[in-house]
Amino acid sequence: MTDPNQPIDPDVSTQPADSTSEAEEQVDVESVNDEAVPGEQPGAAPADDSAKGESAPVAEAEAEQSTDADLHPDTARADQLQDDYLRLQAEYVNYKRRVDRDLPVHRTRAVHDLLEALLPVLDEIHLAEQHGDLPEGSPFRAIADKLEQTLGKQGLERVGIKGEPFDPNVHEALMHAPWDAEDADLPSDATATTVVTVLQPGYRAGERVLRAARVAVADPQ
Repeated sequence: MTDPNQPIDPDVSTQPADSTSEAEEQVDVESVNDEAVPGEQPGAAPADDSAKGESAPVAEAEAEQSTDADLHPDTARADQLQDDYLRLQAEYVNYKRRVDRDLPVHRTRAVHDLLEALLPVLDEIHLAEQHGDLPEGSPFRAIADKLEQTLGKQGLERVGIKGEPFDPNVHEALMHAPWDAEDADLPSDATATTVVTVLQPGYRAGERVLRAARVAVADPQ
């Protein structure tokens, strides 16, 4: 046993205390390590998942840029010319479709314009016939007949005949006359307003009226 009266050596008395403190520190570090998240080192910063997600598109963009940069200038020029050719081809196809669609309309309009320009000539021929200036067998009568036949093949038709019912779509009534029951050219069974005099004949080409006939009308008694 140690004598209580014996002096205490300072080096001996402090050794147990130091060992106890080191053990406590070791226990504290181990407890902290046990509480740490598995798979992570103590004191390490958490991994940034968003940075990983953002790095993938950036890498792909850089790869595409490097691929474009690797293209030969002739290859890029050929691609551009190919795109220009395809664009021009599409525009030509659309233009041809429009032309094919509108061609009959333009042709018909041109024919109607020509027929309208010849209406004064036909009026002179009609007046000459009424005055007897175009007898049968005369050269001018043959020319007039051939002209009317040629224009008839293009769809020209004369409208406005005495005795037919009045039609505002093809007739233009200039005057209203009394009904002449003794006129043989007028129908005896007429019940509607009727054309009694053709002042100027009209002309029609297909469904289009080039000029309405100017007439005088009368109501049957």
